Amino acid sequence: MLTVLTERPLPSAVPRTAPTVRDDLSGLRGLAVALVVLFHVWAGSASAGLDVLLVLFGFYCGRRLLEGFTAGYSFDALRSEFSWSARRLLPALVVVVAASGVATLLLQPRTRWETFADHSLSTFAFYQNWQLVNSAGAYAPAGEAVSPLQHLWAISVLGQFFLAGLVVAGLIAVVAPRRRRRAVFVAVVALAAVASFVYAVASHRTDQATAFYDSFARAWEPLAGVLAAAVALRVNWPRWLRAAAGAVGLTAIVAVGFFVDGAEQYPGPLAAIPVVGTVLIVLGAANLLDAERLPWPSRVLQSVPLLSLGTMAYALYLWHWPVLIFWLTHSDEDRAGLSDGIVVVVVAVALAFLTQRLVERSLRAAPNRARHGHAPTMSLVWTSVLLTVAIVVALGSAGWRQYTNTIRANGADLLKLSAADYPGARALLDGVPVPKLPVRPSVLEASDDLPASIVDECISDFGNAALIKCTYGDPRASRTIAVAGGSHSEHWLPALNRLGQRHGFKVVTYLKMGCPLNTDEVPRVSVSNNPYPGCREWTDTTMASLVEDRPDFVFMTTTRPRPTAPGDFVPENYLGIWDTLAAHDISILGIRDTPWMYRDGMVFSPVDCLAEGGDPEGCGLPRSQALGDYNPTLDYLDRYPNIAPLDLSDAVCGPDVCRAVEGNVLVYHDAHHLTSTYVNTLADEMARQLSEATGWW
Repeated sequence: MLTVLTERPLPSAVPRTAPTVRDDLSGLRGLAVALVVLFHVWAGSASAGLDVLLVLFGFYCGRRLLEGFTAGYSFDALRSEFSWSARRLLPALVVVVAASGVATLLLQPRTRWETFADHSLSTFAFYQNWQLVNSAGAYAPAGEAVSPLQHLWAISVLGQFFLAGLVVAGLIAVVAPRRRRRAVFVAVVALAAVASFVYAVASHRTDQATAFYDSFARAWEPLAGVLAAAVALRVNWPRWLRAAAGAVGLTAIVAVGFFVDGAEQYPGPLAAIPVVGTVLIVLGAANLLDAERLPWPSRVLQSVPLLSLGTMAYALYLWHWPVLIFWLTHSDEDRAGLSDGIVVVVVAVALAFLTQRLVERSLRAAPNRARHGHAPTMSLVWTSVLLTVAIVVALGSAGWRQYTNTIRANGADLLKLSAADYPGARALLDGVPVPKLPVRPSVLEASDDLPASIVDECISDFGNAALIKCTYGDPRASRTIAVAGGSHSEHWLPALNRLGQRHGFKVVTYLKMGCPLNTDEVPRVSVSNNPYPGCREWTDTTMASLVEDRPDFVFMTTTRPRPTAPGDFVPENYLGIWDTLAAHDISILGIRDTPWMYRDGMVFSPVDCLAEGGDPEGCGLPRSQALGDYNPTLDYLDRYPNIAPLDLSDAVCGPDVCRAVEGNVLVYHDAHHLTSTYVNTLADEMARQLSEATGWW
């Protein structure tokens, strides 16, 4: 399958008018994987390297499929292609996933084992990219909390593309006349490429985070390589034009990563820069029998370092990311510096070299050895070992998933916890005694201890700009509190729902993940800082709906933490929202934001810390770092008399420390969201403050 990383000689029956193995493209593979590694390690961004590999994959795959039409397709031929690609792809993949599994068990907290289990299973099934799409997570740069298998989404895309290519080729071989099969195939590819590009541009504008992993949005890149394979057969350019094409292509590929962050811009229209650059290099040296006539860019790509990297490109791509992630986990850093980055690169290259020599080359040569009468003993041993390892990893991952599901099923009793045994916030507010009991929710239950709006799908995810309204509290009440904004408004919903039922008001949700109501023209995701155009569209729709619905109060956050400095503040982009609500005489319940767990400018998860054996105080944060001396919203009350400030900081943090656990109840389920169980324990304090703000009871 991944002939993008190592060419396979064409069938002997195919007439050859030019060399079938192009060293310049092997060198281009090496350059591409070097760009991927260097940008991941030191820039924390996506270069053009992966896009180059996608196009090269399409070129090699397309060339073989086109030649197959010439030689005549049969079931045996298609099966041979599939078998060869499986031998090329799976052994190294199994080795890296298994090694990453061992490192995950040794280095990462139990709270991250589930993500590894999910990613390992989806990797072996070649659908990891769709798993990432469904998780509504934007591309995350390397960090100690990021999955060591996140980069394998690209392998899933290529696997799906390869299988689709075989299916299309087989269908055309069945239904089209033999002399017209190539033309039909090229026409189908051209139409698919255009459709995919249009879809990529549209999806990039509406939801770039999802489009990044979308197979349909990515398909135009390898399809461009297939078209290049079809065109290359007819290239007869003069030498100066070949040199110009190669120079432009090489410059575009190397330079674009310094000006365009692929994590934010690909696979949208700017991805055409590395794609066209790759196609120019492919065509610039096509059909040249005499190596001395190669244009100078192709001779540069034939240099020994690039050819060496090209030989181990696949293995290096597999290894570099987990090595980087586990180094960051070990060093407790969020970025690699110069010296430790060099160590990461050297280790990844060494592992890739060993994998290519001992695993890939050995198994790839097995059929040839068998055909010449040699007993492929080592190959059989390797195959047996790798098959066993793959089964163990898959069963272990499935078993852990089942275990965590069982733990979560047992978490159904969280709403029935004894107030005496699990006082939660009441231990802070009322000083009630706290018996020694296991923390609830446990570290494995925490990720599912969420507001009902998540289960009910009453919050728009990152890829959905539509407004979704749901009603909680007392649906028959005439008084309404609208809970509006992002997840930091949402996580107070359990207490609001309980109080609405108790005191006779309904709670209507106007929520979108990662999108507090703000006036930014180009909002950004808070932690990753990626552009979030869907937030702008959703905010406009929501504000219009709030003005029309006229709730009694809009419940929303009024502050944010300072990620690089102590304390919290009122963002300027909130004020325009307040102006609009004030102009329409709509009152605001302004809740001070929850302390975010920032340490040295990086977010950390108290749950992970506890899973690694930390204690509640050590896994918390000094209050002085998370919060100012007073609620900064108070500075704006003269300007905005329609705001009733709410501050539950004393129900979350002690006088000196915001601890990970209070009153035997886990406070946070990640770095900055409260568990629903803990929010329920502070309902009485919220009731007191709401009573003062609304006068309803």
